[in-house]
Amino acid sequence: MRSSTPPWNGWIGLIIEDYWSRLETFRRLSTSCCIISNWKGHPKPHDSHKTASGIPGAIQLLIRYGVWLKKVLLRVLTMTLLGMAVGTCVALLAVGFVEVVEWSNEILLISPRSRMIEGDTVWLTTATIAVPTIGGLLVGLLCLLIPERRPHGPPDAIQAAQSLDGAMPVKAGAVSALAAGISLGAGASVGQYGPLAHIGASVGSWLSRAFGNSRYLGTIGIGCGAAAAIATAFNAPIAGLVFAHEVILRHYSLRAFAPISVAATLGYLVANFAFDRQPLFRVEKFAIVSPYEFLGFILIGVAGAVLATVFMKAVLYAAKLAKSLALPAPFKPALAGLMVGIVALQIPEVLGIGKEVLRFAIIENTFTAYELVLILIAKLILTAMCLGFGFAGGIFSPGLLIGILFGTLVGYGVDAVFFDQRSHIALYAICGMVAVTSPVIGAPLTTILIVFELTRNYDLATAAMVSVAFANLVGYRIFGRSLFDIQLHMRNFDLSLGRDKVIIERRRVGDFVSDDFTRAAADTSLQSVRDSLLHTGRTVAYAVDDQGLYLGMLSINQLMELGVKEVAIARIEDYATPGPLILSPDDSLWDAMVKLEDFVGESIPVVDEGRLIGVVFEASIVRAYLKALNEIRSEENAAA
Repeated sequence: MRSSTPPWNGWIGLIIEDYWSRLETFRRLSTSCCIISNWKGHPKPHDSHKTASGIPGAIQLLIRYGVWLKKVLLRVLTMTLLGMAVGTCVALLAVGFVEVVEWSNEILLISPRSRMIEGDTVWLTTATIAVPTIGGLLVGLLCLLIPERRPHGPPDAIQAAQSLDGAMPVKAGAVSALAAGISLGAGASVGQYGPLAHIGASVGSWLSRAFGNSRYLGTIGIGCGAAAAIATAFNAPIAGLVFAHEVILRHYSLRAFAPISVAATLGYLVANFAFDRQPLFRVEKFAIVSPYEFLGFILIGVAGAVLATVFMKAVLYAAKLAKSLALPAPFKPALAGLMVGIVALQIPEVLGIGKEVLRFAIIENTFTAYELVLILIAKLILTAMCLGFGFAGGIFSPGLLIGILFGTLVGYGVDAVFFDQRSHIALYAICGMVAVTSPVIGAPLTTILIVFELTRNYDLATAAMVSVAFANLVGYRIFGRSLFDIQLHMRNFDLSLGRDKVIIERRRVGDFVSDDFTRAAADTSLQSVRDSLLHTGRTVAYAVDDQGLYLGMLSINQLMELGVKEVAIARIEDYATPGPLILSPDDSLWDAMVKLEDFVGESIPVVDEGRLIGVVFEASIVRAYLKALNEIRSEENAAA
């Protein structure tokens, strides 16, 4: 495990090294002066202003202050520069990624504008089917380059941050970004915000290594990258900051807060001023007409949680279905792309992330109720199929679109009840958007802040808050915290009981095996074993045969009860018992702790393929658990 102490002698320290060298020169000069003074016969051993070494106390105090000040300045400087570097790089990459996707959509006849101006109907039909299919095949081939044979996404960033590692693989991140660009450019029904968050987290992890090999720097770098990506994508710096803490890091340490804030702010500045990126949608200053509408917002929250659960379960089912298909891996996303193309011939709104559909859905009477239902169902099924069959992309954007379509439908229903007392349809649409999206990604605060930063509308943010509250309350009960957590759980990375369980599960019993025990060979007499236990003060000996295979344990109480004749002639294997507990070196420390609940004894034998390789002490397991807790708490409560 890497040390948690940052290597402050890296290249960042050169920026203020001049200050430190001057302080060192001053210290050496003062020491030399004191030595010369003593050599001349003028020592003052009882001078209260000098230390035992002869250096005046004020100077030593100044030196100690200088050392402390150097560490503080270097930490502040490192954190600031890390946030600035990650925020700028991620913002530029995010803008470039979105521009390339939009350009691809135009030339490949995916965007509504390019489809409208294309005059060749035959070519449009051919491209509609061929482009997603070929795109799926390319993505499937690219995924063969990734060790897990799947594109990486936000769950992988969460796993890296929560495992106290902070290191994300370069190759898998680069290939996943390319696969996501191809997926989105080819019109697959996936989202762009998940890939952007993963790209940002990966870049943050990579750049943090230039600032030192500290574990916590890598984790903070991941948070900075994710925050900058969301801030750039949504023009919402506060939402980006909260997203990094709420979804990725899952804590709010002061040490991480400052650099992540810097990264999110720079992402916003690059998107808003350097490139003048337009927000996802614009909403006028609508107000809530009737207080009774809050009942509708609650209904949207509850029903939105149910819809979000159906959506997430559809994604998981599609992934399970894809594994059962007897097709080569690259052809599975191609099959999903083919289905997207076929459906798009009748419902072109399912192509891509559906940004135009999302914007038009918040305008009164743009779509009929039938069209809303049709697009919603098609988008839900095709998104689940694309993600489950191997396309690289996120679930955030499809969740936004499905939620807005759902909220607009509810608004139409409310219109039949309240008539002219119903607020603008955009208010219901956005409540539906956050009610579906928030349970999917497990980020209630982030979704509320996105609404507030995009609209600057307090009434709308209040209505969204009510829907989000009930959506998360119901969604957590019927599904779980988020789709990301369920996907990690399926990879044996369970965050439901906290980070300490995750860390302990990743540590193996074999790392704590000790050879400090009494071994009793098969040809050893029981008298010798008893004498050895009495001499060492141990209470248990572990018996093995000639091949080192574990036979069982012999307790001192058991041996003391034997008579002289039994001790002299009895064989070890006749008295060795398996014992109450045996561990394997591959057992996790968490499993060992669970097994230790009812254990009473000195140590536990560790057996590998029948051979005794050592013992593990209960105290060693407890110390490892406490050490993991201390590491987690020190990271979560770090102030600087």
